[in-house]
Amino acid sequence: MLLGLILAIIAGALVSLQTIFNNKVNERTGSWATTTLVLGTGFLASLLGSLIFEGKNTFALQHMQPWYWFSGMIGVGVVFCLVQGMKRLGPTYAISIVLTAQLGTALLWDSLGWLGLEKIPFTFNKLIGVIVIIGGILVFKLGQGRTKEPQENTTPIPDSMKG
Repeated sequence: MLLGLILAIIAGALVSLQTIFNNKVNERTGSWATTTLVLGTGFLASLLGSLIFEGKNTFALQHMQPWYWFSGMIGVGVVFCLVQGMKRLGPTYAISIVLTAQLGTALLWDSLGWLGLEKIPFTFNKLIGVIVIIGGILVFKLGQGRTKEPQENTTPIPDSMKG
């Protein structure tokens, strides 16, 4: 379990880092060029890693459901939408919404047992957890406009006090 926790934390950090990199690439190119570059270099890196670590087993694609083949196309949507969302909302706000949507969707799929997942009962506690996260995002976003910068003292200094 500890290894799973560590890997999940690393994955979350990498998603945030990749999104920032994607946004910087998007500033120099368009969204589609960014998506192509990100997924193209990702393809090359994963192919190389797979060949190194799995060898001939890389191409042993057995017992796959037909919908699994759409994963790469879903990745196009992920990268494109993340780049656009981050451009419009900023990194922290966009990523917090993405992660909340990811959690909510995973909860729905687990609860319904979709796509071959083991059906896990939906509980009130799980719903409360998602609502608390959404509340945190609202506090984060709505609280931004309420902070004020300290203002300089604009009271005139009498001539008698000037040195």
